[in-house]
Amino acid sequence: MHDTLLRLFRYKAWANDELLTALAKIGADAPITQLAIKALSHSHVVDQIFAAHLRRKEHAYASANLSELPALGELAAAIRASDQEYIDYVSALGHEQLVERIDFTFTDGAAGRMSREEMLMHVITHGVGHRGQVSAVFLLNSIAPATDGFTTYLHRAEASTRRRNEGRSGDQTAQR
Repeated sequence: MHDTLLRLFRYKAWANDELLTALAKIGADAPITQLAIKALSHSHVVDQIFAAHLRRKEHAYASANLSELPALGELAAAIRASDQEYIDYVSALGHEQLVERIDFTFTDGAAGRMSREEMLMHVITHGVGHRGQVSAVFLLNSIAPATDGFTTYLHRAEASTRRRNEGRSGDQTAQR
């Protein structure tokens, strides 16, 4: 499972980077970008909350949503830094640490208990959902969404082991 988690967090970083790059091309003041900032800011806050839970530390968030949204550039830098921190964190974990259950408190005050592995899977799946929301906004505005499929990532990141030629036409379609 450790190798899979590490691969998923590398994918998360790549997919976030693809989306943030696409948003930067649209422009920070575009209505689409503002909607994306709301979704991605929430996702980033949840990442930070669970990063604290994983380390058994306190966090400063009273909610999973910020009262003031950051600028796109600020959010992009924070997401990219967080993604690298998660990659580094997961890289250092052993099996015993992954299965260890940790008690914590959700932002609504409810008690929680999850294994590190469960928390890490939550971070992955939560982020996928919000990137999907942003992709839907792109599509509703007749803009092609960022390329962020897991299969695309694998074939780009591990091209030599997948016997794929990145330059061939049709690769992206075949990978979906």
